Amino acid sequence: MPRILAIDYGMKRTGIAVTDELQIIASGLTTVNTKELIPFLKEYTSKEKVELFLVGEPKQMDNTASESEVLIIPFLKLLDKTFPNIPVTRVDERFTSKMAFQTMIDSGLKKKQRQNKALVDEISATLILQSYLYSK
Repeated sequence: MPRILAIDYGMKRTGIAVTDELQIIASGLTTVNTKELIPFLKEYTSKEKVELFLVGEPKQMDNTASESEVLIIPFLKLLDKTFPNIPVTRVDERFTSKMAFQTMIDSGLKKKQRQNKALVDEISATLILQSYLYSK
Protein backbone atom coordinates (compact mmCIF):
# COMPACT_ATOMS: atom_id res chain seq x y z
CA MET A 1 0.00 0.00 0.00
CA PRO A 2 1.38 3.46 -0.83
CA ARG A 3 2.32 5.95 1.86
CA ILE A 4 0.69 9.23 2.84
CA LEU A 5 3.10 12.14 3.12
CA ALA A 6 2.37 15.19 5.29
CA ILE A 7 3.91 18.61 4.73
CA ASP A 8 4.16 21.39 7.31
CA TYR A 9 5.07 24.15 4.87
CA GLY A 10 7.11 27.10 6.08
CA MET A 11 8.90 30.07 4.55
CA LYS A 12 12.36 28.75 5.46
CA ARG A 13 11.89 25.12 6.50
CA THR A 14 9.30 22.48 5.80
CA GLY A 15 8.62 19.53 8.08
CA ILE A 16 7.78 16.20 6.45
CA ALA A 17 6.18 13.10 7.93
CA VAL A 18 5.05 9.83 6.34
CA THR A 19 2.98 6.81 7.17
CA ASP A 20 4.21 3.27 7.15
CA GLU A 21 3.14 1.16 4.16
CA LEU A 22 -0.02 0.02 6.01
CA GLN A 23 -0.94 3.66 6.71
CA ILE A 24 -1.25 3.03 10.44
CA ILE A 25 1.71 4.85 11.97
CA ALA A 26 2.78 8.46 11.36
CA SER A 27 6.51 9.10 11.65
CA GLY A 28 8.59 12.21 11.22
CA LEU A 29 10.75 11.90 8.13
CA THR A 30 12.84 15.06 8.00
CA THR A 31 12.87 18.83 7.70
CA VAL A 32 14.11 20.33 4.45
CA ASN A 33 14.96 23.81 3.30
CA THR A 34 11.75 25.00 1.61
CA LYS A 35 13.70 25.98 -1.53
CA GLU A 36 14.73 22.31 -1.85
CA LEU A 37 11.27 20.87 -1.15
CA ILE A 38 10.15 19.99 -4.68
CA PRO A 39 13.46 18.28 -5.59
CA PHE A 40 13.27 16.38 -2.28
CA LEU A 41 9.71 15.24 -3.02
CA LYS A 42 10.67 14.19 -6.57
CA GLU A 43 13.47 12.03 -5.22
CA TYR A 44 11.33 10.58 -2.43
CA THR A 45 8.43 9.71 -4.74
CA SER A 46 10.83 8.06 -7.18
CA LYS A 47 11.78 5.60 -4.43
CA GLU A 48 8.53 5.28 -2.45
CA LYS A 49 4.92 5.12 -3.59
CA VAL A 50 2.89 8.03 -2.25
CA GLU A 51 -0.88 8.08 -2.72
CA LEU A 52 -1.66 11.38 -1.01
CA PHE A 53 -0.01 14.62 0.04
CA LEU A 54 -1.38 16.26 3.18
CA VAL A 55 -0.58 19.94 3.46
CA GLY A 56 -1.14 21.86 6.65
CA GLU A 57 -3.79 24.56 6.45
CA PRO A 58 -3.03 27.44 8.82
CA LYS A 59 -6.18 29.04 10.21
CA GLN A 60 -7.04 31.79 12.65
CA MET A 61 -9.13 31.07 15.73
CA ASP A 62 -12.23 32.33 13.88
CA ASN A 63 -11.62 29.68 11.17
CA THR A 64 -10.43 32.19 8.55
CA ALA A 65 -7.22 31.65 6.61
CA SER A 66 -3.98 32.68 8.28
CA GLU A 67 -1.65 35.27 6.71
CA SER A 68 0.78 32.48 5.77
CA GLU A 69 -1.86 30.90 3.50
CA VAL A 70 -0.83 33.33 0.74
CA LEU A 71 2.61 31.68 0.75
CA ILE A 72 1.16 28.18 0.57
CA ILE A 73 -1.14 28.76 -2.44
CA PRO A 74 1.73 29.05 -4.99
CA PHE A 75 3.32 25.93 -3.47
CA LEU A 76 0.04 24.01 -3.85
CA LYS A 77 -0.13 24.98 -7.54
CA LEU A 78 3.46 23.86 -8.06
CA LEU A 79 2.81 20.62 -6.17
CA ASP A 80 -0.22 19.86 -8.34
CA LYS A 81 1.70 20.68 -11.52
CA THR A 82 4.74 18.59 -10.51
CA PHE A 83 2.76 15.61 -9.18
CA PRO A 84 -0.53 15.58 -11.12
CA ASN A 85 -1.28 11.97 -10.15
CA ILE A 86 -0.97 12.51 -6.39
CA PRO A 87 -3.96 14.28 -4.82
CA VAL A 88 -3.53 16.94 -2.15
CA THR A 89 -5.68 17.21 0.97
CA ARG A 90 -5.51 20.12 3.38
CA VAL A 91 -5.51 19.52 7.14
CA ASP A 92 -6.13 22.16 9.81
CA GLU A 93 -2.80 22.78 11.50
CA ARG A 94 -3.88 25.07 14.32
CA PHE A 95 -1.85 24.49 17.48
CA THR A 96 0.50 21.92 15.90
CA SER A 97 3.59 23.99 16.70
CA LYS A 98 2.54 24.36 20.34
CA MET A 99 1.68 20.68 20.53
CA ALA A 100 5.03 19.80 18.95
CA PHE A 101 6.87 21.89 21.52
CA GLN A 102 4.90 20.25 24.34
CA THR A 103 5.73 16.83 22.87
CA MET A 104 9.41 17.75 23.04
CA ILE A 105 9.05 18.75 26.71
CA ASP A 106 7.09 15.60 27.53
CA SER A 107 9.71 13.41 25.89
CA GLY A 108 12.41 14.88 28.13
CA LEU A 109 14.38 16.88 25.56
CA LYS A 110 16.70 19.42 27.09
CA LYS A 111 16.10 23.14 26.54
CA LYS A 112 18.88 23.37 23.94
CA GLN A 113 17.32 20.51 21.94
CA ARG A 114 13.85 22.12 22.15
CA GLN A 115 15.23 25.22 20.43
CA ASN A 116 15.75 23.16 17.27
CA LYS A 117 13.07 24.68 15.02
CA ALA A 118 13.64 22.00 12.37
CA LEU A 119 12.61 19.34 14.88
CA VAL A 120 9.49 21.35 15.77
CA ASP A 121 8.56 21.45 12.06
CA GLU A 122 9.06 17.70 11.67
CA ILE A 123 6.98 16.94 14.76
CA SER A 124 4.29 19.36 13.51
CA ALA A 125 4.09 17.46 10.22
CA THR A 126 3.75 14.24 12.20
CA LEU A 127 0.89 15.73 14.22
CA ILE A 128 -0.86 16.83 11.00
CA LEU A 129 -0.53 13.30 9.67
CA GLN A 130 -1.70 11.71 12.92
CA SER A 131 -4.81 13.90 13.03
CA TYR A 132 -5.64 12.87 9.47
CA LEU A 133 -5.17 9.17 10.27
CA TYR A 134 -7.38 9.46 13.37
CA SER A 135 -10.12 11.12 11.31
CA LYS A 136 -10.00 8.40 8.63
